[in-house]
Amino acid sequence: MKRAVSAFALFCALNTPAAIAAPAYWRTLTPAQQEALAPMSQQWDGLPETQQRSLLNVAKHYPELSAKEKQRFLSRLGAWSRLSPKQREAARNKYRAFSKVPEEKRKQVRQMVKEEQARKAE
Repeated sequence: MKRAVSAFALFCALNTPAAIAAPAYWRTLTPAQQEALAPMSQQWDGLPETQQRSLLNVAKHYPELSAKEKQRFLSRLGAWSRLSPKQREAARNKYRAFSKVPEEKRKQVRQMVKEEQARKAE
């Protein structure tokens, strides 16, 4: 459940429109915030304020995560930070479409993805 909440919070933070100029600079963040948001460090100063706020809200929970959860969080945030704007929009659209699929079908798809990832890891 905690992972699902973390993943959802991360998606929400990253799914904000890019319309407002960002006033908060990377150098003004606390060391703890910088640790949690490290994958976004190169882009931070150019992010819209709304997205910065969302990410800072997610970063509040970072210290509570286990080492494994922190690694997963940073990995996902890093992957997101490397996407082009077009790829991010495609990911948002997929997420919106997936959200409309009935819960039972979503569970089946998640299970299939887990099994595929396990096969690739072997």
